[in-house]
Amino acid sequence: MTRRRIRSTCATYNQHVVRGSERFRGLVAFLLLAVVAGGWAACAQQATDAGPTQPAEVHGRLLLVLPFENRSGDATKDWMGEAFPDVLNRRLNSAGFLTIGRGDRLYAFDHLGLPLNLEPTRATAIRIAQMLDADYVVFGHYTTGGAQAGNQVTADAEILDVTGLHMGAQIDEQGDAEHLLETINSLAWKVTRQLDPNYAVEEQTFVAADRSLSAEAFQDYIQGILAQSPKDAIAHLRNVVKLDPDFAPAWLALGRSYFSDQDYQEAATTLGRLRKDDPNALEADFYRGLACFYTGDYRQAEDAFAFVSMRLPLPEVVNNQGVAASRRGKDGGALYEQAIAADSRDPDYHFNFAIALAHRKDSEGALKELQEVLTLRPQDAEAAIFAAQLKDPATKPNPDPGHAVADTQGPLERIKRGYSEAGFRQASFEMEQVQQMRLASMAPPQRAAENIKDGDQFFQRGLVLEAEREYREALAADPSSALAHAGLAAVRERDGDADAAREEAHSSIQLTPNVPAYLVLARLDLQGNQLSAAAADVDDALKVDPANASAKGMKLALERRGQTTP
Repeated sequence: MTRRRIRSTCATYNQHVVRGSERFRGLVAFLLLAVVAGGWAACAQQATDAGPTQPAEVHGRLLLVLPFENRSGDATKDWMGEAFPDVLNRRLNSAGFLTIGRGDRLYAFDHLGLPLNLEPTRATAIRIAQMLDADYVVFGHYTTGGAQAGNQVTADAEILDVTGLHMGAQIDEQGDAEHLLETINSLAWKVTRQLDPNYAVEEQTFVAADRSLSAEAFQDYIQGILAQSPKDAIAHLRNVVKLDPDFAPAWLALGRSYFSDQDYQEAATTLGRLRKDDPNALEADFYRGLACFYTGDYRQAEDAFAFVSMRLPLPEVVNNQGVAASRRGKDGGALYEQAIAADSRDPDYHFNFAIALAHRKDSEGALKELQEVLTLRPQDAEAAIFAAQLKDPATKPNPDPGHAVADTQGPLERIKRGYSEAGFRQASFEMEQVQQMRLASMAPPQRAAENIKDGDQFFQRGLVLEAEREYREALAADPSSALAHAGLAAVRERDGDADAAREEAHSSIQLTPNVPAYLVLARLDLQGNQLSAAAADVDDALKVDPANASAKGMKLALERRGQTTP
């Protein structure tokens, strides 16, 4: 995707979905400058030297996935309709697309005056997509059961190219209702391949995603996010995390439900269960920060907001970090200035900066900020009273009319309570696209090495789809990369395809003997109770790297089982 297309797609998405069309322009500029600084000129020069290798404008990657229509005639299966966009969104995001989340979809429905549970016609779907500037809309229907079908689910999906008003070929998938998640995963792979025929990740990687999640847990998860009340949602989602404690989306949804129910202590604890390298960690820590703030734990609140702002310095996050710091008696002025730089049209950031300046005894600067507040929001009575107080310190507003209570503290800083899913995901998407442009400027072996490094990091985080994508991009850049084949061997091992894992491992070793490939073979042999073969694999790994900790650990494990190693 070109820089112009990225900017156009995301800016319009912001304009329609995010409250306030100017909200993230400063942030996007900051992110692009931060990532590209020192490297963009070289990238552009290399691209110029190499000549044009692709069209100047390629199709965008912003997608809207709508709930699927239940054509089974069984209302108890309605929940499945939301299961399709939930899974498709997560898989398509992993494949490098930017999907419009459920919250933003519901906002668009509400903005258009449509019922939130509407199953839109194609004409309405086009209208919604055009409002959100989506490049594609994915919609479909499903049936269940029937005299001949038994316990089968049959799903059909179609992809509408909004720009060309072209409908792609219908995509069909069928599977057992007890394995609905696998059925939707297979459908998601086919959708991805129709959208991007060059997408190289194999279907089995999609099918294996979340494979530990039972049918009961998956249904409870979907019913939890569909629940009309926080307490109903909590009941469903608690069962999900009990059945599968490793399913991070359920922890996020449960924490959000506790937050909505104003049980902030439970919300903070639950949201803290997500790993810091989880794809949902930023959203989780934003709400964890708010939950800690509402319980008066300002230190934890500041730490949570700081974790988010270090990775994606969205203005509301930076502002909240400053507010938490201020409540601890620290000067949050620099953070408020940073928020203003990213979004100068939000009066709350100017108000908070005015408080910080007043604490510094800079009344003139504080008054200037308060004037900006009143320009942006003329009806802001608190700002007007604060300005009057600064102009005449003898003027003290009475916070409790009718009682002689002196105001000795002044106004409190304003915290932002809303999380913009679109803003967070948009900024992440921008960063990924800039990273892709940076990689494109590298020589093929260097690009492959970067892809492998990213793939290893994804794999360690449990993001197997993203890992396989990186390994395959590494092989596209450098077909002789042994470590890329070793990475694919580990992916196939994780998928449970032992034969494919062995094939990739042997391909890797044939190119260059390496520890990761030998250890894949060792684990496969150990799983098959081939202890002597596993010992030989470990020995080969230690010949390559005698100090390798993983190989030494596996050698020790074999010796504990009575198998000597060479």
